[in-house]
Amino acid sequence: MNKKCNREKEGLPNNKRIRLTVRGVLSFLILLTLARSAFMGRYENVFVCILSLILFCVPIILEKRLAIDIPSVMEGFIYCFIFAAEILGEINSFYTVIHGWDTMLHTINGFLVAAVGFSLVDLFNRSERMTFKLSPLFLAIVAFCFSMTVGVLWEFFEFSMDQIFHTDMQKDFIIHSINSVTLNPSGLNNVVHEPIKSLVVNGKDWMEFPGGYIDIGIIDTMKDLMVNFIGAVVFSIIGFIYVKTRGKGRVASSFIPVVLSDEEIKEREDKEKSTK
Repeated sequence: MNKKCNREKEGLPNNKRIRLTVRGVLSFLILLTLARSAFMGRYENVFVCILSLILFCVPIILEKRLAIDIPSVMEGFIYCFIFAAEILGEINSFYTVIHGWDTMLHTINGFLVAAVGFSLVDLFNRSERMTFKLSPLFLAIVAFCFSMTVGVLWEFFEFSMDQIFHTDMQKDFIIHSINSVTLNPSGLNNVVHEPIKSLVVNGKDWMEFPGGYIDIGIIDTMKDLMVNFIGAVVFSIIGFIYVKTRGKGRVASSFIPVVLSDEEIKEREDKEKSTK
């Protein structure tokens, strides 16, 4: 009981009703999208919906397996992120219809993944069974590196999907000039800046549509990694301050799981048995 009181004093959100409402509403919308996609014969979208519902179960499984309490704010962010990326982004084409949608999600992803990496190491750090203790600075560095590693692995995945299955996960960008040493007629290592004034591909004028040379993937990849970097840095700083002051940061505490005591684990198990 003391742990619960301390949690309330620290300002950690523990509103299960909000969590269930967000998960329930979004799950209902996903089921509607699934039924609509199946009716229209869009089976790829059906798979995306099923995958989203499976991902919705991950926080619940982690809470039970690791005996932790994931803050409602973090869990709600995870559900909204999955819905925004898979249902709105992929199925409803928000990635192409809404400018900056992909950038926003990659920034949030960098923040959330840093929070996950920070939480995992912090849980070990506070565990009585572990023999090592990490400094707040090292925790922040680990969280940052974890987030950036996941971001790089995701870009590897996008590139592989585009090359093997001919998708367009690495979105194209229209560029209007080229900076290259290859175009230097002297052969020296001096950059030549060439504006693109005319471009004909397969007999069609690309200056009318799409409007210039198409860069395939590299700009999108670097942009995604840069905004992932920003999100990772922001949470790493927040996490560092949180550990340094041990629990006084309201923002960080909303994204860092709490280890349950034996009493709380038993109380959770009793509630689950009573609901069956």
